[in-house]
Order: sequence, then structure tokens, then C-alpha cells
Amino acid sequence: MNLALIGYGKMGRTIEALGIQQGLTIPVIIDEHNRAHLTTRNLDGIDVVIEFSTPAAAPENIIECINIGVPVVTGTTGWSHRIPEIEAHCREKNGSLFFASNFSIGVNILFAMNRKLAEIMNQFPEYTVSMSEVHHVHKQDAPSGTAITLAEQILKVNRQIKSWHLKGSDAKKGETTGKLPIEAIRKGEVRGQHTIHYESGMDSITLSHNAKTREAFAAGALLAARFIKERKGVFGMQDLLKL
Repeated sequence: MNLALIGYGKMGRTIEALGIQQGLTIPVIIDEHNRAHLTTRNLDGIDVVIEFSTPAAAPENIIECINIGVPVVTGTTGWSHRIPEIEAHCREKNGSLFFASNFSIGVNILFAMNRKLAEIMNQFPEYTVSMSEVHHVHKQDAPSGTAITLAEQILKVNRQIKSWHLKGSDAKKGETTGKLPIEAIRKGEVRGQHTIHYESGMDSITLSHNAKTREAFAAGALLAARFIKERKGVFGMQDLLKL
């Protein structure tokens, strides 16, 4: 399988190294220095594009890949407000898009457990829910896309809260009423830690995931590339893992 990479930061390099180990070919690498190389001619013969760039660049990168007619896998977060638009564009063009806020198989198991726990906890209003996430200092968006996904899962079933908020971002205490607080911490080279915490006057329940290496995310992205290669439509990790 021939891959193209858009974005050549730490994740891009990890995907490249693991892909080569798996026997894949990666003849095209595009970053902010050669964005003009994202053309039909340069992507000729490419089976799938894997996109890990920046929140500002990702939407147009994805749209361009769809217009060219090459399946695209993206793990860039921080542009969720444009997801409905781009998914609609993909379907209109009969394209192929695979988006995940997190490609780690472990995190996607966490998503499945979070959905189930949220359904259970909705029966017990004496518990209040909060979240925290910790990432390396280079991460540009806060809260993380993974944290937002976890929060949205909870919001679908929890009758006590109507939205989430980034802890410390609201000027007045009253503005946090009825909102799920998410604490976003940036320190060192932390790969990613996500924790969902339920607290009552009697006890507490904690669900968490701690990423140890970037290879976990790279392996999931490569698995997604193999999955989408011959498919049309919009997909995510639930389609891949059947969780």
C-alpha cells in the first residue's frame, strides 16, 4: 500500500517509521514547507493519505484530498466546528474520510466504557462528574479532542448537565452551572492522560487511560488506512473496532 503523509511532526515521523516497518511505501510527505505539493499529480498512485497537521490547516487539507479523490485518514483535532460541513462534502463527492479524535485502541475501549458508565451514572444524580486531561506542552488545542469526545458521550445521557466548559476559562462562577468541567494541563512530554471522575458524598468512581508511547496512535492510524482503502463514506474507530 502506498501512503502519503500530510504533517511531519512527531506523529508523522512515528507513522512513517512504523509504516516502513510494516512494509508500506510512503513516497509523498507534505508539511507546511511544501503545502503546494498537495496536487492530483503528486498523489497519483497513492492509496490513502494520513493527515496529522494543525487545527488551522487540517480542514482544507482534508477537503483537497477529497476533491482529488484519495481516501484520507485524519487525527488532527481542534476543528470540530467544521466536521459536519466536511462530512457532508465527503458524501457529496462520494469520497472516503476516516476521522478519529484518538487512534489508540486503548482509548477507544475507554470510549466504549465511558458510554456505558455514563448510562449507569445517569440513574444516580447524587454523583457529580468532572474530567481532566494532561498532554505535552506542544499540543495546540485545549481541551483535547479525546476529552471533547468523552464529554459529548456523557452529555448525550446525563440529565444534570447541558454542556462542557474548560476549567478556569469562565469569568464568573455562575457560568459553570450545569456544565461538565474539563481541566486541561500541559506539561513536559506527556503522551496523553484522560480521566473521568464521579464524586458523591459517600464515594468516588474513576475511569482513566494513560498513553505510554506514540506508537499506539500510529498503529491505529495505519489500521484505519488499511480499513478505508477500498471503502466510500465517512468512518471512525467505532466502525473499525466494532465497539
